[in-house]
Amino acid sequence: MVRIIRAESQEFEVFFSQLRERGQVFDAELTGMVAGVIDDVRRRGDEALFAYTARWDKHPVNAATIEVSREEWREAAGHVDAETTALIRLAASRIEKFHERQRQESWSASDEDGVELGQMVIPLKRVGIYAPGGLASYPSTVLMTAIPARIAGVREIILATPCPGGALAPLIAAAAEIAGVSRIFRIGGAQAVAALAYGTESIPRVDKIVGPGNKYVAAAKKMVFGQVAIDMIAGPSEVLVIADRTGNAAWAAADMLAQAEHDENAGAVLMTPDEAFAEAVAGEVKRQLDNLERYSIAARSLQNYGAVIITHDLDEAIGLANQFAPEHLELMVENPQAYLPRILNAGAVFMGRNTPEALGDYMAGPNHVLPTGGTARFASPLGVYDFYKRTSVLSFSGEALTRYAEPTARFADLEGLFGHARSVRLRLKP
Repeated sequence: MVRIIRAESQEFEVFFSQLRERGQVFDAELTGMVAGVIDDVRRRGDEALFAYTARWDKHPVNAATIEVSREEWREAAGHVDAETTALIRLAASRIEKFHERQRQESWSASDEDGVELGQMVIPLKRVGIYAPGGLASYPSTVLMTAIPARIAGVREIILATPCPGGALAPLIAAAAEIAGVSRIFRIGGAQAVAALAYGTESIPRVDKIVGPGNKYVAAAKKMVFGQVAIDMIAGPSEVLVIADRTGNAAWAAADMLAQAEHDENAGAVLMTPDEAFAEAVAGEVKRQLDNLERYSIAARSLQNYGAVIITHDLDEAIGLANQFAPEHLELMVENPQAYLPRILNAGAVFMGRNTPEALGDYMAGPNHVLPTGGTARFASPLGVYDFYKRTSVLSFSGEALTRYAEPTARFADLEGLFGHARSVRLRLKP
């Protein structure tokens, strides 16, 4: 079920290229449809938003019902049993503990006599969170997005979640309550992104939109960027496991399948220099797949974007990992700490065989909203720092202005901006 490929082969070059390029291009039909939805919501506001919600989420909404009332919110959360609620609270406490370390403070410093420079760190006023909420409800997404925003000091956290049939998913309701969400709107898809970006009569305009979604949500976020800030363009999920002969083949295969069950475009790859281990993992994948509840999804994912790669050594595997820049990187090797300094590009690194990627999805504490599709080359996990803006502060005394006025004016002259130069030189005249 999962192919075994040698890293030096032509087959690997083709596979590696396909793996890196998957999900990165929005076709013209998708782009055109999403652009039309965004423009319609921008122009017609609630009228368009209500129509799309009725069409795609299969329930009518109006200005009085589009927002989930506090009573309905509490009732939905009340359907979650005490044990599950405690589980969500445990995850939330670990996420909060980790993200508390990411707080940032304003600062100022005396650069030299008469010069005071600094930076104001200001929380965003209002952010929008997108979380799937239909047949596939992911309360973990609510925790991972809302908790960092709350820690940063965001005043209003708006949750947009599709509610097929009109009913708010109980798990989403419980997670939103625990995480500190301010308001919930029963909207989804590209139309929800447009409403958050531009605002409508019922939906307040936000400063930033975060959270993963399907291809329509991803395309919409890309199109509204600039009108509003976004966290990232989330593509299909992926895991890369680097293992040596000390790894556990059954565990490695299970970690690959855990990623493959996400969707048909998910990537699940293992690299190892040990041929016997490669064969063992491939066998375990086949055996475990037969008993997987999401068999059809995982099978297609593995067929398209799954592989066990035999490398010359671990050094080659590390080099290929840095080229791939995976969302999740597992170092299932004897001494993972020795290899960590050489990891340049990864969303999150899972150290050793006792740290499966699934821990990071729920209970570890670090954020699971991670850069995908190679964007870990330049992007970072979602964090508290994503919910701040920074403003520079400059203060010069008269004496300090005198020291730097002429160099500043001369630099302006170099660029032909003589008005800039004049504005400084005027201040030197009696």
